[in-house]
Amino acid sequence: MHPADAGEVAAVVLEARERGRRVKAAGTGHSFTGIATPEQVHLRPARMQGVLAVDRERLLVTAAAGTRLADLNLALERLGLSLHNMGDIAEQTLAGAISTGTHGAGGLVAGLAGQLAGLELVTGTGEILRVGLDARSEAGARGGTGDPDDDLLDLVRVGLGALGVITTVTFSVEPLFLLRAEERPMGWADGLAAFDDLAAAHDHLDVYWFPHTDRLLTKGNSRMGTDPAVADPLPAWRARLDDEFLANTVFGAQTALLNRAPFAIPAANRLASRLLSAREYTDVAHRVFTAQRRVVFREMEYALPREVGLDALREARRALDASGLRVSFPVEVRVAPGEAAALATAHGRDSLYLAFHTHRDADHRAYFALVEPILRAHGGRPHWGKLHSLEADDLAPLYPRFEEFTRLRDRLDPDRVFANRYLERVLGA
Repeated sequence: MHPADAGEVAAVVLEARERGRRVKAAGTGHSFTGIATPEQVHLRPARMQGVLAVDRERLLVTAAAGTRLADLNLALERLGLSLHNMGDIAEQTLAGAISTGTHGAGGLVAGLAGQLAGLELVTGTGEILRVGLDARSEAGARGGTGDPDDDLLDLVRVGLGALGVITTVTFSVEPLFLLRAEERPMGWADGLAAFDDLAAAHDHLDVYWFPHTDRLLTKGNSRMGTDPAVADPLPAWRARLDDEFLANTVFGAQTALLNRAPFAIPAANRLASRLLSAREYTDVAHRVFTAQRRVVFREMEYALPREVGLDALREARRALDASGLRVSFPVEVRVAPGEAAALATAHGRDSLYLAFHTHRDADHRAYFALVEPILRAHGGRPHWGKLHSLEADDLAPLYPRFEEFTRLRDRLDPDRVFANRYLERVLGA
């Protein structure tokens, strides 16, 4: 089904509720888990696209929730505006990225949900709930939660698709700005010793470790103001060579081949890490934050307390080195400030994210099973849209407001219209 607005979504939800059917809005299918898997009624976002309103005085932009992040970035650029932060993949719909806790690195707010000023969603009883901005929510006005609007927003904005179908989102934005990217290869010991200084010296920091090597690649992004004259983007030939041919075509072919010859992975990783070179460029923020990723992979990512994150990385490396497993994809390391959203993985604490990847055709199970207990032992919280083994009983102690969230779910979706197998696993039946 292809609803165009909240009213049409509500009609579908009411009919499904009456018939005892389940509804799931699913967009581009980027999540690695089954969080957005439709089991019966599938709502598609094709008719819920684009920017709907712009408030330049308050720096607010409202968009239809089915809009891809990449399309929002382009629309904002034309308006001379930008999001504060984002991850490196922009193919997700806004609703999907927000609901799963998609995040970038550093900044004042790393997560997309943390940049929300308000949203509209259709609940499991077919009501249209508006949260945030200037007005009390409709549910609050009816006595549904009794919570202040900003507190309710913190409960719903990383909602996992369990509370309703998001139809519009309103972001707090800022004037279009530029980022200076500085990419440097470093040794393992030197890079980890300098990690905190690098994070402090840049507004955003990503670090990639190549398994079976002592090599890291660091990417520090620094804000450069709003003057377009400062832009110094990569030459077109260099961008095509590095980011399209090498990072996608060559890397994709290499990792696919290494699936059939895993004994060669350590040597291949050592060679690839030695071929890395430094580069710097300055461009509009979203062009620096995001990249094309055409090599299909599987991923597990955990958010750890910042103070123990590097210890967990070192322990994960020791375990991998001793295991005999061979991994061709780098491990990504990011830091992020704490956030208020109840189910944000950085809720209430500054965090360090560790992301582990494999090629889609490689068997990821032994690798992820090796590393996951280490991440859990350090207080890690798994990304909702990436692979993990945790269930509701495991997750509840990790989130101080977990029970509040599930009580709100009981009110907004009492008949579990939006449930599926993944949500039953992580939230309870």
